[in-house]
Amino acid sequence: MNQKPLISGIMIFFNPGKFIEEAIASVVDQTYDNWELLLVDDGSSDESTAIALEYSQKYPDKIRYLEHEGHQNRGMSATRNLGICNAQGEYLAFLDSDDVWFPRKLEEQLAILEAHPTAALVFGPVQWWYSWTGEPEDLQRDFVTTFSFQPDVLMQPPKFMARLLKKPTVTIVNSLVRRQVLEDAGGFEESFHGMFEDQAIFAKICLNKPIFIASACWYKWRQHPSSCCAVAAAGKEKHDQERLVFFEWLEEYMAQQGIKDGEVRRALGERLLPYRNPFLNRMLGRTRRLMYYLQELWKWTLRWTLPVFVRD
Repeated sequence: MNQKPLISGIMIFFNPGKFIEEAIASVVDQTYDNWELLLVDDGSSDESTAIALEYSQKYPDKIRYLEHEGHQNRGMSATRNLGICNAQGEYLAFLDSDDVWFPRKLEEQLAILEAHPTAALVFGPVQWWYSWTGEPEDLQRDFVTTFSFQPDVLMQPPKFMARLLKKPTVTIVNSLVRRQVLEDAGGFEESFHGMFEDQAIFAKICLNKPIFIASACWYKWRQHPSSCCAVAAAGKEKHDQERLVFFEWLEEYMAQQGIKDGEVRRALGERLLPYRNPFLNRMLGRTRRLMYYLQELWKWTLRWTLPVFVRD
């Protein structure tokens, strides 16, 4: 009998095509062996349903196929929650069906959580993955995101939320999370059918629990025009509206939870300002640009008017 903790991987999918095969292979190739994978179908109509069923038959002790009643499409949050309800592991990890884990993801993230028992989850930077195409112009485009602070730190709540509002990053799909934490948070918010469902659950966790932010990269985020993020970014007006819905949800959630941290409230206020007071936002933007130009002019003036020995 395996004495290692069981990790449940949850991969939701909706028409990812053959990308799903590479995603599944990256789970099978993990150096940590006590895992299960739940392939949760959100009503796909392409070949991915057949591929998922084939893998569940090939690895019946490790991989399970799930779907909504009647093969419905119910959105990302409801589909992730279906996976959580059926997971058997003490820890949960998420993988989008067009992305890839690095081979040591589960092993290394589990070691961090076991070394930091108060941490609700662990996550690190992601690799923006362009080179998957094999095209010469894409081979040098890959890069790993950076944090504006020193990583490899256990961050107490609610401080990371302010940083996330100022500089959004990939969060929950790059995490290993304690199952109890997700259940205590009430799972994913099913009012979010598409974009920002990951930000909402991550907010519920990092506003209330310590999280470990690592420097290691464990996740390859495939860049392609049919991804949900790319499609959303192309429809700017709708994407902006979805972003506003998330900010207003976060404002209400913080009020309900009695979270009054000044830094987080200021960061949220800055993100809401363009929607609630566009004129003031434009004036503040112009003021910031003017201050920047004045500072640069002052530096230039000092550089050319002070004696050489003072400049040096």
